[in-house]
Amino acid sequence: MRWRTTCRPSSTSVSPIRSRLTIAGASHRRALPVLLVTAVIAGALLGCGGGADPGSEQPPEGELGELTVSSRSFGDGEDIPVEHTCDGEDVSPHLEWSDPPSGVKSFTIIVDDPDAPGGSFIHWTLYNLPGGLRSLQEGAALPKEALQGENGFGRISYGGPCPPAGSAHEYRFWVYAVSEDLPLERGAQGIDVIAALRGRVIAVGSVNGKYARPQR
Repeated sequence: MRWRTTCRPSSTSVSPIRSRLTIAGASHRRALPVLLVTAVIAGALLGCGGGADPGSEQPPEGELGELTVSSRSFGDGEDIPVEHTCDGEDVSPHLEWSDPPSGVKSFTIIVDDPDAPGGSFIHWTLYNLPGGLRSLQEGAALPKEALQGENGFGRISYGGPCPPAGSAHEYRFWVYAVSEDLPLERGAQGIDVIAALRGRVIAVGSVNGKYARPQR
């Protein structure tokens, strides 16, 4: 069994906060799961790949718009193909999203695993994507303006699903429409990306997949 053990302590990992926020005009099948963009470093409570939930402020209902996010690589709620995981080629999947409300300057993408043993684990942070962009191809070269942050494996790149063998984990591919570029350099840690989003998010959406590694 091949299992990645490389991880970084404390500030390289963050547990994004989730809550249910019903967006005006959102699909009746579910309220949009919103990754709130308030974060604090929890010191010793943060471990390898996750940690305690930081504090939050509940935004007023209807304040954020909704993006429709999809992927040609996998359907929402379906299995993520092995080529996008640590057991395959570990390439990022295709993603696309709907037109955002007016006033969007850039997009941020955060991929996390809320089922990780130590708390929510960050697999990818990608920020300052151009506001006119509407999709990313599988393993595509990124626009020159875009920056990648450090993931929970300690790498500045996409790191695909790589859970312990056994039950399936959920993987959430969040896309944020942002009012301005984030004031961050390349290689920012996940907790800093989430903190920088606070007060700048205009709309948000996600597509979710799952992946389980077989027992060996």
